[in-house]
Amino acid sequence: MEHNGVAVKIRDLKMYFARRSGLIERRYVKAVDGVNLDLYTGETLAVVGESGSGKTTLGKTLLRLYTPTGGSIEFDGKDITHKPESELKWYRKVAQIIYQDPFSSLNPFFSVYRILEEPLIVHNVGSQEERKKRITETMHDVKLEPIEDFARKNPHMMSGGQRQRVAIGRALILNPKLIVADEPVSMLDASVRVEILYLLRGLQKEHDISFAYITHDIATVKYFSERMATMYAGRVVELAGTRQVISKPLHPYTQALIEAIPDPDPTNRHRNRNVPAGEPPDLSNPPPGCNFHPRCPFAMDICRGKEPTLEEVQPGHRVACWLHTEYDKPRA
Repeated sequence: MEHNGVAVKIRDLKMYFARRSGLIERRYVKAVDGVNLDLYTGETLAVVGESGSGKTTLGKTLLRLYTPTGGSIEFDGKDITHKPESELKWYRKVAQIIYQDPFSSLNPFFSVYRILEEPLIVHNVGSQEERKKRITETMHDVKLEPIEDFARKNPHMMSGGQRQRVAIGRALILNPKLIVADEPVSMLDASVRVEILYLLRGLQKEHDISFAYITHDIATVKYFSERMATMYAGRVVELAGTRQVISKPLHPYTQALIEAIPDPDPTNRHRNRNVPAGEPPDLSNPPPGCNFHPRCPFAMDICRGKEPTLEEVQPGHRVACWLHTEYDKPRA
């Protein structure tokens, strides 16, 4: 796959949240714990995992809605890791988010026109006539037509899919370079999900936008992403091209997630591995070694004592698992 360059560079990113334990002791929840990722210009990187894996926190930290505990974030070569809010207004314009819930993410008292106009007003974009033209063009792009009818509507007058189109239009209207889509179709009817993902795909190609697509639903990933990163307990455990991961997952956790996808064709199934029993670890007190070893059917002694690092074990395919690194290397 050819890329136009790195849009976002994440290095050893950490996002810890303080949590009081008892009267005095303070522990830290390691929601994101040492993540290294590159997001290329014009590509979609899917970040998948169970609830509590840290994927949403990663997306919000990428947007600098949280100030990282450690590591670095670079956007277009500019370090934004610890920039104060007063120096981030330019970034608020070029980096946008599409939230999961189209029912609560829109102001119920605003019309569609007012919702789309609000970002333009905040960032002092154009005259009133120029804003009207851009709103009309954006509504056409997200297929909210007839435009005159939808412009007057309030969110409660529309279906879930139509509301999400408004949310997409709001993210798109400032011509961003980066969009974090946080479970953008999980609350929509199944019949609407693929339609919305194809809409996002078309908008991405037209406007050359980089997407971080955060989801727990691997069934939708193949419609929208070139690469896929699997997160578990705050760490990336597998990273490769989407088709490469789905056809041949290497990490036991990724294998379990893909096995859980409903598929009527038994020839497309991997070995029968349901998601292993048990809950994700307590991120304020993670187990030593590999975080996944208490649930892993292949856990070895080294998994309980030493954390694996993300290594390239096949061309373009990186995995943090002792099954494919230390124990697959030739022995002297």
